[in-house]
Amino acid sequence: MNHQDTLRPARNLAMDLVRVTEAAAISAARFIGKGDAESAGKAATEAMRAFLRTVDLNGAIVIGEEKGQHFMLCNGEQVGSGAGPQADIAAAPVEGASLLAQGQPNSIAAIALADRGSMWNPGHSFYMNKIVVKRKAREAIDIRLSPTENLHRIAEALGRKVSELIVFVLDKPRHGSLIEEIRQAGARITLHSDGDVMGALMAALPGTGVDVLMGVGGASEGLITAAAVKALGGGMQGMRAPQREDEKRRLKEDHVKIREVLTLDKLIRSDNTIWAATGITQGTFLEGVDFGQETGIITHSIAIRALTGSIRFIKSIHQLDPQPSGGPADATPAQVAFEVVE
Repeated sequence: MNHQDTLRPARNLAMDLVRVTEAAAISAARFIGKGDAESAGKAATEAMRAFLRTVDLNGAIVIGEEKGQHFMLCNGEQVGSGAGPQADIAAAPVEGASLLAQGQPNSIAAIALADRGSMWNPGHSFYMNKIVVKRKAREAIDIRLSPTENLHRIAEALGRKVSELIVFVLDKPRHGSLIEEIRQAGARITLHSDGDVMGALMAALPGTGVDVLMGVGGASEGLITAAAVKALGGGMQGMRAPQREDEKRRLKEDHVKIREVLTLDKLIRSDNTIWAATGITQGTFLEGVDFGQETGIITHSIAIRALTGSIRFIKSIHQLDPQPSGGPADATPAQVAFEVVE
């Protein structure tokens, strides 16, 4: 595919996507700690949809909700102004909804773009087993092997001991045996109730204190993760891991190969990806939305472009509109500062 005809001309597209995730994060942050994940998700989704209309993009949602939930971004929904490049979009208006509802760290708003037709379509797959690592270990992983074997291979690739590795795992009942095996192998674990997109990003980025992500999470989160990991040059493999009886039945009816290894190139077939996220609650390396500033609302975001290899950490100050029109449009970005990691 000729990138000149797709996402390459839109050099400001990454910043446009940051504005989209900022809008979603600001809207969702009003519900931090209120125990109402549904309202937070609805507000964030409405904000994301509204701001996507302003982006010069001819996009189609690949990962969203099933049709019928009117306030959610739906599979196949067309987004953007329709005037720009064609793209597949995977979106998470609130990733880590339970974290947000409880006021816990690492809830984010995230969005991923790739060339049209290049994103894996999970169909009726709702859960995926994943392993994510940094660039130096990307050739070492094999999801068909045991966690112990993978940890030894990863440690060797990183020039470390297994006992020096920290593994991000979701604290779910389904991971009981995985957690025990990781501990028996000698590695350390950081357990989290939710937010495996952020966990995968931490595993792929240097200097976060996390070396590996392992375990079963959402398939939609897996696709959003894949776009970020590919842009970062990290390593990732996945495999369908159906958890529900209806999911197993539908996959069997569709004659899906459950044990198929989903490599990074299968999940995202294009090298032309853009990924953006904004912190909602306070996080490990993305601060949360701060309403308590006289200068305006402050957000912290990250934008990653695969074509250039750039990683931008962005602090934005959104001055309040004296004549608010509702939702995220109450605030507009007044200042943006960049920190570029090459």
